[in-house]
Amino acid sequence: MKVLVATEKPFSAAAVNGIQKIVEEAGYTFAKLEKYTDVQQFYDAVADTDALIVRSDKVTKEVIDHAKNLKIVVRAGAGFDNLDLAACTARGIVAMNTPGQNSNAVAELAIGMMIYMARNTFKPGTGCELKGKKVGIQAYGNVGRLVAEKAKALGMEVWAFDPFIPTDKMEAEGVHVPATLEELYAHCDYISLHIPANEQTKNSINYALLSKMPKGGCLVNTARKEVINEADMEKMLAERTDFKYVTDIAPANAETLAQFAPRFFATPKKQGAETAEANMNAGLAAARQIVGFFKDGCTKFQVNK
Repeated sequence: MKVLVATEKPFSAAAVNGIQKIVEEAGYTFAKLEKYTDVQQFYDAVADTDALIVRSDKVTKEVIDHAKNLKIVVRAGAGFDNLDLAACTARGIVAMNTPGQNSNAVAELAIGMMIYMARNTFKPGTGCELKGKKVGIQAYGNVGRLVAEKAKALGMEVWAFDPFIPTDKMEAEGVHVPATLEELYAHCDYISLHIPANEQTKNSINYALLSKMPKGGCLVNTARKEVINEADMEKMLAERTDFKYVTDIAPANAETLAQFAPRFFATPKKQGAETAEANMNAGLAAARQIVGFFKDGCTKFQVNK
């Protein structure tokens, strides 16, 4: 069995070494393709690959068509919208992610972004503290829970909305649960987004929702840019001179939104999982899941069931 790590933006050297060790100790062949500049390089590399590990690299139908031996692809990270699940399923290829491995890194970034905006993006002037403020967490999964934990440690009042998590479970963790998403936005000074990008969520963060936020409200996006209605965001920033938006995923209209700085800030490149620890955790988890799949048939983290 050949296991290929294909990363336009590579793992750390330590993570690659760890992945290689897991793969080779299992008796498989390890290969890597890093910093490729042309998709044809990707096509050529997967031609004889049985298992594939990627980060944000797009595993399209065309990639899959070139990978005649491919049996499993693992996205090292929680989000998997870069995998063509329909194409994988059509070929009988198992697609997985590695949930939880990047969670702390993303949660720390979300809190850091709140502080950055609260302190006027570290420019001269009077800012405010997070203590006593209300933070609303949209999606109370692995990352959302960690944001809640860190926010409570800072003295924030934590609210959360997640229709897939029982209310009593969230309340047992000291979280206020609103009846509706609209209520979450209306009550909270900060909203931290942790929703996936799918047909239900794309463009769902719109003017109608954002305009419910109280004066001085701030939206923090460490999820996906596709969930934001970008035209509505521009309208919101233009009309509400008290409103702030900070994102780890630069929107398509970032140049236009730049006029609203310092109330708008986007990282130059996605930073959510860019820590040595997250890099290592996700890479090693991906390798272990591939070994578990081949050795024991384990499909615990399959996302195209």
